[in-house]
Amino acid sequence: MQIREKIAAYVEKQDPVYRRIALDIHEHPEVSNYEFFACERLSNQLKEEGFRVTVDVAGHRTGFIGTYTAQKPGPVLVFLAEYDALAGLGHGCGHNLFGATSLLAAAALKQVIDETGGEVRVYGTPGEEGGENGSAKGSFVREGLFTDVDAALCVHPGDRHEASSKNIACLPVDIEFWGKPAHAAAAPEQGVNALDALILTYNGINALRQHVTSDVRIHGIITHGGDAPNIVPEYAAAKFYFRAATVPKLEALYHRIEKIVEGAALMTGAKGRLQSCQNRIDNMVPTPSFDAVYGRELSLLGETLLPPDESCGIGSSDVGNVSQVIPTIQPTIRIIDHSTPWHSEESKAAARSEKGLASIALGAKALALTALDLIEDSALLRQIKADHAKAIMEQKNNG
Repeated sequence: MQIREKIAAYVEKQDPVYRRIALDIHEHPEVSNYEFFACERLSNQLKEEGFRVTVDVAGHRTGFIGTYTAQKPGPVLVFLAEYDALAGLGHGCGHNLFGATSLLAAAALKQVIDETGGEVRVYGTPGEEGGENGSAKGSFVREGLFTDVDAALCVHPGDRHEASSKNIACLPVDIEFWGKPAHAAAAPEQGVNALDALILTYNGINALRQHVTSDVRIHGIITHGGDAPNIVPEYAAAKFYFRAATVPKLEALYHRIEKIVEGAALMTGAKGRLQSCQNRIDNMVPTPSFDAVYGRELSLLGETLLPPDESCGIGSSDVGNVSQVIPTIQPTIRIIDHSTPWHSEESKAAARSEKGLASIALGAKALALTALDLIEDSALLRQIKADHAKAIMEQKNNG
């Protein structure tokens, strides 16, 4: 049996196992830092597949790494796995399929890696949707877990087969003010109003919206505004997301809002603080030549990869952090036959539908065969890495 046939045959053989995993995770939705069931289910499956597995990685108790290394040298390729759910909704983004697909792709590639040479890894990265200790890929990058990796691969559920698209950088932050409590009627002059400082900041940010580029998004809520109307608020807090097309633009935006917080503190006498509340999410840097390899493999499986639809809404994903350091693909794979809003009951249903479950085998084959192409064609891998380096340089030069 030829190498490519071995990969496809293994995917078909193991498909029922990974469908069951996806359904089990769908039935046990867990949010960031609490994906205990999903982490155990996926990491145990990797052990059964013969991978060396470590759980609790890069400061994330529900993160894991699975590794299999051939005796023969070759590229190091990582399949990224997501498995967190949305608070209050469940798996409305299809991450139950995402994790299962990446694992099956890695397990299938493992069947031939001793012949081809190289190393295959799975990185289980919690909290893509954000939340407590969210956006784990940023931690994996910061801890140097990609320094010896040649490329990273994954597919995300969607309503069409679409190449990796740009998304925007995002920084979730907490804004807090501390004042001095006092009786609001009897002795207001003795108080320092933290809520006033926060409202000044909120209004200052709103005024800033008129003077930013169209790629910038700023949205936030007040999470604490005081304890009682007759007490001058001693503490006030808000949570904001700052977004911009690229990391340099996001950093510039952050510094502008720092000045707003400082100004509100000066005007009121309150003490202010602006700080990130989880990992920064970097913008995605696509490598079209890498997606083209995936597209060719998908076409051999009877499907067509469409170009990215830049007219769609812009969001953020921590896959962008990985794409800042190595060539990375995250195309979408169709799990429903019509356009649908994500993070909805309809997308949640699609994530356990027959079409959704069928995407596991399709995605696993396309990913594993794409990885095989990089292992077997060293010139192709060098070109993809050069294209990625050029894209990173262009981002740096253009801000």
